Amino acid sequence: MQFTDTHTHLYSEAFDEDRAAMIARANAAGVTQFYIPAIDASYTQRMYDLEAAYPDQMHLMAGLHPTHVKEDYQEELAHVAQQLSTRSFCAIGEIGIDLYWDKTTLGIQQEAFKAQIRLAKKYKLPIVIHCRDAFDAVFEVLESEKAPNLFGIFHCFTGTKEQALRAIGYQMKLGIGGVVTFKNGKIDQFLHEIPLEHIVLETDAPYLSPVPFRGKRNESSYLTYVAEKLATIYELPLSEIATITSKNAQSVFGG
Repeated sequence: MQFTDTHTHLYSEAFDEDRAAMIARANAAGVTQFYIPAIDASYTQRMYDLEAAYPDQMHLMAGLHPTHVKEDYQEELAHVAQQLSTRSFCAIGEIGIDLYWDKTTLGIQQEAFKAQIRLAKKYKLPIVIHCRDAFDAVFEVLESEKAPNLFGIFHCFTGTKEQALRAIGYQMKLGIGGVVTFKNGKIDQFLHEIPLEHIVLETDAPYLSPVPFRGKRNESSYLTYVAEKLATIYELPLSEIATITSKNAQSVFGG
């Protein structure tokens, strides 16, 4: 069985002590393809180094994370645009709106989100959306920017069934990670009503570890715990979850 982790920060400082061993554990668990979201310019070189070490497995995104949209966001967006003009990427991400940490930056978060969606359209790339306490604001931007060539993944989806269907309506897959294993995660209550063709797997490592590792550092090998939960929800063999979700990831990212 081969799994695809569509969202993992393997360049994070959290893995500096054991990165190679951690990736080896993921490979041993069948997790062989990794999609790597950007945060801001300070992590660009780390991402390039990771790709250089594992060129056949690491697929880099370009983007400015909404929690890093600060006063200098125009400079950061210029960095994203410059990267896109010089090399290829698999997606624009992770981008979006986060109102959990700071509501005062909503205006510039919206501007950054729109600007990066336009870059995605220009380069014909998918977007990977970060949404925290911000479904209405994210949907407002998606509505204003919707287009036949706008598609991607709603990363770490934690909304309602209605929000899930709305996201799918904007040509987004739902990124399902550790939250689906939480007792209070809620998405497990309706996910069986969402066709599996709309689902991709992710870890968001080093964040959001699935049960039984909740509260500890997440890593890509733990993707199998998410997949096992989906196998239970959809009443399908684990191998079928692996095959279908990896195929869904390929439909977004190409390849």
